Amino acid sequence: MNGSVDGSGYVEWTRRFRVERERRADEGDPPWDKGASLDTVVWASVQRFQVGEDGDGAHLIGKADAAGDGDYAEAVRLFVAEEQNHARLLGRLLAAGDMPTIAGHWSDSAFVWLRRLLDLRTELLILMLAEVVALRYYRALRDGSGDALTSEVAARILADEQRHVPFHCERLHASLSELPRPLRRPVMAGWRLLLLGAGLVVVVDHGSALRRLGVRRLRFVADVMRSSGAVVAAILGA
Repeated sequence: MNGSVDGSGYVEWTRRFRVERERRADEGDPPWDKGASLDTVVWASVQRFQVGEDGDGAHLIGKADAAGDGDYAEAVRLFVAEEQNHARLLGRLLAAGDMPTIAGHWSDSAFVWLRRLLDLRTELLILMLAEVVALRYYRALRDGSGDALTSEVAARILADEQRHVPFHCERLHASLSELPRPLRRPVMAGWRLLLLGAGLVVVVDHGSALRRLGVRRLRFVADVMRSSGAVVAAILGA
């Protein structure tokens, strides 16, 4: 990131991530042998989200290491491990429904390219687009799938994402505090415009699946934008 940040809070974040890792190990996996049954368009949507969750996080970890805060870098590694676990869970869910994973998707490739363009601050801002959209998507998958195994997997991922957002907000708050005050709100206004664009891309690409899950396209975008208010407040707040 641009400049140094007091890392005391990241000791606590590291502890939280480790506690969750231990809890997951104790809880074990969902009952994959139950199988899963979803509409074809929902399966296609899950396949694309599985690709988005997959990845080694090497660029993000490298930028976190370069920031010079060991506690933050360790927390980022634990965050990446949780994202990789999401990809594993979705992969196992697809297998439970006799559906394959896919090698890639254009939307994920474009998103990864954008994330890697500049510094850690920029990567986190782009990453937060996906995190905020994911909150609404996994809630829809949990509540609207009508399949017990899918609902459990979505609930587990959603619980993780609800922790990831404040984790990134804390770092972004410190990072934006390094910018001149007049620039901070315009940066977040631009971020919200990008979020609107991301939401529109998702409803174009996943609209049929969202409809099957009981969420209209405009409702999905409106919910995403509404939830962004709390994110912006957390990043800009004192």
